[in-house]
Amino acid sequence: MNVSRVAAAAAVAAAAVVALSGTAFAHVSVQPQGEAAKGGYATVNFKVPNERDDASTVKLEVSMPTEHPLASVMPQDVPGWKAEVTRSKLDKPLEVHGKQITEAVTKVTWTADGSKIAPGRFQQFPVSLGQLPEDADQLVFKALQTYDNDEVVRWIEEPAEGGEEPESPAPVLQLSAASGDHHGGGADTAADDKNAGHDDEAGHTETAASSGGSDTTARVLGGVGIAVGAAGVAFGVLAGRRRA
Repeated sequence: MNVSRVAAAAAVAAAAVVALSGTAFAHVSVQPQGEAAKGGYATVNFKVPNERDDASTVKLEVSMPTEHPLASVMPQDVPGWKAEVTRSKLDKPLEVHGKQITEAVTKVTWTADGSKIAPGRFQQFPVSLGQLPEDADQLVFKALQTYDNDEVVRWIEEPAEGGEEPESPAPVLQLSAASGDHHGGGADTAADDKNAGHDDEAGHTETAASSGGSDTTARVLGGVGIAVGAAGVAFGVLAGRRRA
C-alpha cells in the first residue's frame, strides 16, 4: 500500500511537470538579441520548438506586421535551411533616412534543406529588423509551422491585453523605449544589416545562449511541478506510516 501511494504521487508530479512546461514554451516565439528599441534596428530570434512526438518540422513561414511595415528584413543563414524573402508594394511609401521606400518585406519562409526540427528539439531563426516603429509598443508576427506529415499549425492568434494566452498565440516582440542613437541593441547601423548574414559563428553563439522569457517561465513552472511532486511523495509516505 505504501509503495503504491508513493508511485501514484510520483506519477502525478511527473504529469504536472510535463503539463506546466509544455504550455510554457511549446509555441513559436520571438525574442530580441539584446534590445529592440523603438525607432532603431534589432536582431531577433524566431524560436521554433517541435511539439509532435511522431513528426518533424520542415517549414516555417513568418508574416511581417502590415500595420508597421519594415524597410529592412534580413534573415541570417541557418545551416540546413533555405530562406526565401517575399516583398510587396506598399500602399503608403515609407521614409527611411530621407529616402522613400515603396516596397517592404511581407514574409520570410524557411524550408528544410537537409535538416529538420526533430521531436524534442528546437531551432532558432535569426533575423535583422529595422527600422522599428516609434509609435508602437509591440509587433505581432503571425507564423505557420509545417510538419513532414503535412500538418500545419497556425500561430496567428493575437493575445488580448490583460487576457489569457490564446491556444495558438502569434509571436509578439515587445519594444523598449527609444534609445538616443536609434540603433537598438541588436544592430548598430545599417552596415550591421549588411553583415548579418555573415556573422554565423557569433550569431549561433548568441542564439544558443538566448533562452528568452519562455524558457525562464518553463523552469519556474517546472520547479513548481517538482515541488508539488515532492509534497505528494511525502504525503504518501506519511499516510503509509499511519496505516502501519
